Amino acid sequence: MPLTVGTAGHIDHGKTWLVRALTGKDTDRLPEEQARGISIDLGYAPLDLPDGRRLSLIDVPGHERFVRNMVAGATGIDLFLLVIDAGEGSRPQTHEHLAILRLLGIDRGVVAVTKVDTVEAETLELAVEEARELVPGAPVVAVSAKTGEGLAELRAALAKVAVESEPVPWPTRLYVDRVFTLRGIGTIATGTLWSGTLAEGDELRAEPAGIDVRVRSVQVHDEPVEFAEAGQRVAVALPGIERSALRRGDALVARDAFPPSYRLDVALEELEPIADGARVNVHHGTSHTAARVVRAGDRYAQLRLAEPVVAARGDRIVLRTGTTVGGGVVLDPKPPRALDPERLQVLEQGDSATIVRAIVRAPVTGPELQAHALLAPGELARGLTAVRAAGDWYFAPEWLAELRSRVRARLEERALREPLDPGLPLGQLLANRPWANAIAPLLELERRGGKVYLPGTAASLGGREEEAARLEAEVAAAGVAKVEDRELAAFLEHAGRLRRVGDGFAVSTELYDRGVDAIRSLDPITLAAFRDALGISRRNAQMLLERYDADGLTRRVGDERVLRRAART
Repeated sequence: MPLTVGTAGHIDHGKTWLVRALTGKDTDRLPEEQARGISIDLGYAPLDLPDGRRLSLIDVPGHERFVRNMVAGATGIDLFLLVIDAGEGSRPQTHEHLAILRLLGIDRGVVAVTKVDTVEAETLELAVEEARELVPGAPVVAVSAKTGEGLAELRAALAKVAVESEPVPWPTRLYVDRVFTLRGIGTIATGTLWSGTLAEGDELRAEPAGIDVRVRSVQVHDEPVEFAEAGQRVAVALPGIERSALRRGDALVARDAFPPSYRLDVALEELEPIADGARVNVHHGTSHTAARVVRAGDRYAQLRLAEPVVAARGDRIVLRTGTTVGGGVVLDPKPPRALDPERLQVLEQGDSATIVRAIVRAPVTGPELQAHALLAPGELARGLTAVRAAGDWYFAPEWLAELRSRVRARLEERALREPLDPGLPLGQLLANRPWANAIAPLLELERRGGKVYLPGTAASLGGREEEAARLEAEVAAAGVAKVEDRELAAFLEHAGRLRRVGDGFAVSTELYDRGVDAIRSLDPITLAAFRDALGISRRNAQMLLERYDADGLTRRVGDERVLRRAART
């Protein structure tokens, strides 16, 4: 797996000079950087190791005003190269950069004590000893970018700590750190590929803007490649996208895999006390945004963000005010608003099955599941139930039990309140959720027509027998009657005791059946002939004929009607 190394350290301690000596490339590309002699933005270069491997190297600014840029460069790196001036020793940004590396979980790297050609042996010995105490366990190498002393040893130390690991096959995710245009090519976006691969023709999504993009070509350190792998510095050409549509902090991701979120549940790590309700800047990927901290006990918090971020479970974030005050690990990138410390403890300490079930309750698709809970392969859906209907849906079994209980209670309440019609449309019952049809067979309900019912539930008059008898008698006596209670009429029709016609009328079943006999005997079927055959008014005859049309017995052709096949038997 390719690896990325990032520099860290105080301003003027020689980071960029060391990078130039190691790689032969000056990473201070901006005119103001070259004029002022300090790094302002991120710089990039390939670093070849003695064993033939090539690392991607990110050079970060050391000035306290540009810590934001330093964090953007540090997120996503695998190794650190901490630079300390032999004459000055550790300084404020040395400590803050080191704290940021620790908050980001970057624990492998090398310390370079620089400018050894400018100090006495005793001073150098003290600087090396201080560096060892500052970063226990990390190799410390004394170097001079000017004379070349120690460069070979530094490359060897980097090769020793650059232990590769197998990439986890997560969806593609690249956080953009630069956007620019090239004549004849168009918009170019660069960044470190966090996961997945990138190749020509890949179709991705730029989040949080929600823009579909297609990759025209891919380069790694200015060289065209068939595909890029996680851990590499990548430049992708994106045709048809304006430069202004993308910015640092955006993410190029596999479609539907990493939906943006305005909230993050995190396990906190504090360098300074962070009060409930505190306003902080949240640094994640190459993005930063203001947020309010909502605490959930001593250990956990929800970050409510001013702008959405594209995050996944396990990502690390840095929290800053005037300085770095802490960080955290993302436990849930798409959390509910309500905070539950017990749930957050499960998310931090539980096994994979309980973690997934704590994150995912209502149905999610496969790609959404990956965005909710990125776990090791084979563990992604452990503890969940899967339904493969109208797409693959995954949900917690407890959620299904709760849904069944809620649905049953609602249908029971409906049966008590509306005994004439105790069913409900499925869409209304499940709020037209996209998974409604896939989940419906698991709810243990009966489907009749366009509605669902509790098993064995039947419509009933519910104490309205006398009212029903009066309406039925009125219809039988007059043949046609106005209906005030349409639900009652629907019930009686379902029971075969009358037929509804027109807009709010009903006819007796006897008159309906006589009308069927009449249309079979008439040729042609005209309104006047039908009226005369039954001896009823023109209005009533018209309503009956329209009902026969609706029932599929007749079809209107001009001013006449013809029998359909269903009416001939």
